[in-house]
Amino acid sequence: MRQIPVETSGATLMVAQPPQKKVVNRQTGQVAVDRDSGETMWTVDVLFVMNGNAEVVTVAVPEPGISGELAMGTPVALTGLIARPWENEFNGQKRWGISFRAVAVTSLAAAGSVSEAA
Repeated sequence: MRQIPVETSGATLMVAQPPQKKVVNRQTGQVAVDRDSGETMWTVDVLFVMNGNAEVVTVAVPEPGISGELAMGTPVALTGLIARPWENEFNGQKRWGISFRAVAVTSLAAAGSVSEAA
């Protein structure tokens, strides 16, 4: 399968929606797992801002790759972000798109942001 590396160094990235388990089958509630590691997959909606344009993208991440507090608006870094084009046919209709996956999503919020009283 084709994988396209995505460069994020010139972009501003923020959490648009906190992590949620990635569901494969909504009827059964089956959760997605990584084919290689067996880890539970999560999705994080990330606001991707670059060159005056903003877009929310959903990024799949294995559970061990989610670190820090990822509340809405938290600035983040995406490690190993790739894009994968996909296509399928369902009920006679072709669908296509691009899915995003990262090795890790890490909070860039300052650790220890609690101020100390003098």
